[in-house]
Amino acid sequence: MAADPIFFQAGQWLAAAGGALVVVTVVAFFAGWAVRFRLVGVSSFTLLLAVSCLAFALSYVPRVSIPGARSVPVVYDNGSDLVIAAAPADLPAEAIQPTLEEVARNLRGSGRTSDDGFLHVRLRRVEPATAGAGRPVVLGEARVELATGKVSLNP
Repeated sequence: MAADPIFFQAGQWLAAAGGALVVVTVVAFFAGWAVRFRLVGVSSFTLLLAVSCLAFALSYVPRVSIPGARSVPVVYDNGSDLVIAAAPADLPAEAIQPTLEEVARNLRGSGRTSDDGFLHVRLRRVEPATAGAGRPVVLGEARVELATGKVSLNP
């Protein structure tokens, strides 16, 4: 679990500011200041921002980058066990495996279910079959084990 240092520090500063605002709010209630109800909203929102920044900082996971991989769009994801990415027509053969691995490693497995316990990631290209029509050709497939996140490549 990687912590994003900018959001983590912002969360700490916002928490400190929220704590100070809570103290000012309590003083405002005892002193009978007219702004006391506005201070309740400001301090509540500041504490909410602090919690949000800290939660994001702790849950953030940067994208995996594999040398030799090309960026490809995911064109189909059924939400459970199948993801299909579209390869461009000029994708070289030596970039297929790294691209497939990068797509597989950047998918999150939480919430996915499968009968065999794997997420299947396919890289496909559409080749022209007849005028105005094409047929998909699967270039490779990766299997991600949902329990462990281990990626295995199938040519």
